[in-house]
Amino acid sequence: MFDKVKNQDHLLGKTNRIVEGTAITGDITTKADFRLDGKLIGNFTSEGKIVIGPTGEVQGDIICKSIDIEGKFSGKLQAEGMLNIKSKAHITGEVIVGKLAVEPGAKFEASCEMRNL
Repeated sequence: MFDKVKNQDHLLGKTNRIVEGTAITGDITTKADFRLDGKLIGNFTSEGKIVIGPTGEVQGDIICKSIDIEGKFSGKLQAEGMLNIKSKAHITGEVIVGKLAVEPGAKFEASCEMRNL
């Protein structure tokens, strides 16, 4: 009658992907890793790692385990682990992370708080 909660191990190593030229308005929620090379206007929640590629852009809030940003992000970001900001990235808003790495050349225009989430 009721389905038991299934083990999510089958999601390990699998990555969702939104390619360049794709725009989404709305919220995305996933348990798996995610790569975004398109544009998202909305909130993004992942229990895995998020990668925002060089052509990727997010306008909204993100909650995730860890994240690499090479494109653009504007909003509030909460990452339990590492936030890697690549040299071509442009970040604006509010950032709460466990660890932070910023490459030279990145635009980081955000308030930042480092803490264990």
